[in-house]
Amino acid sequence: MSNDPLDMMIGVESAKRDAEVAQKHTDAARAAEADGDRELAIAEFRKAVAADPTNAAVVFRLAYLLDLTGHDEEAIDLYERVCEFKPAPINALMNLAVLYEDSGYYIKAERCLRQILETNPNHARARLFMKDVQASREMMVEEEQDRDIFKRKALLDTPVTDFELSVRARTCLKKMNIRTLGELLRYTEAELMSYKNFGESSLLEIKRMLSAKGLRLGQGLEDAHRAARRAIMEKLKNAGKEAVLGKPVTDLNLSVRARRALQLLNIQTLGDLASHTEAELMGVKNFGATSLVEVRERLHESGLSLRTLEEDEIV
Repeated sequence: MSNDPLDMMIGVESAKRDAEVAQKHTDAARAAEADGDRELAIAEFRKAVAADPTNAAVVFRLAYLLDLTGHDEEAIDLYERVCEFKPAPINALMNLAVLYEDSGYYIKAERCLRQILETNPNHARARLFMKDVQASREMMVEEEQDRDIFKRKALLDTPVTDFELSVRARTCLKKMNIRTLGELLRYTEAELMSYKNFGESSLLEIKRMLSAKGLRLGQGLEDAHRAARRAIMEKLKNAGKEAVLGKPVTDLNLSVRARRALQLLNIQTLGDLASHTEAELMGVKNFGATSLVEVRERLHESGLSLRTLEEDEIV
């Protein structure tokens, strides 16, 4: 860099002009946002970033708007630029993790979340989303082997009678009204074993059959819970209220009986709770209609509700 006073003065003036141009476009972008014109806001923010790419707040806002409008690749690029600033903004890391996970970059998503948790171990949203990312990573091998969603759906719709099972196992599944492989995955080992005449040998038989296909009992519930949390998060994201999902269930001030039931189900946040159905809660010992009403009312106060059976979907 030149040490000539004239060159230095010209450089300072140039930087000042760039900052002024960036501020002009930033003001125009925020005015467009206030008027509800998101496309114009994006265009103005792009000009502001071009004039001054060192303003982390402006780069983040552009990334966020692009994120909301489905321009994922450009949003990822901008979030990555924001995260190069030290310290990396937590909101940028969180949003980048979500986009990484959506794109199948599970390792990158987990890295962003770990960066958040290293400085803020109790960050509720990061802890909640880390569960989903790690679960997705565990399923990645299976998904790579079966990328065709129609093929997977056909597999889950396969009648359990098509598999080589003993007469006793078939009879028990029939009496439990378990007709397809997808329905079987929604049951846990404990639920099967609690059924009359369903023994250890039948359980081992079914587990071996599922394991051969890369599946396991209870997987359907886990997938449904994860899909429900993500759907709720996306719904609240546009409203700027997604942080409510990370709030601990202790904030609901539930009765002792209701709290114990949630502990048994390992439900720690409102996002966890909203991903469960009424039937799942009612299946917990001593959790009755009164507790159910209490939980529904508390969730409603936070703008949430329990998952319905119609929302169940294995992805």
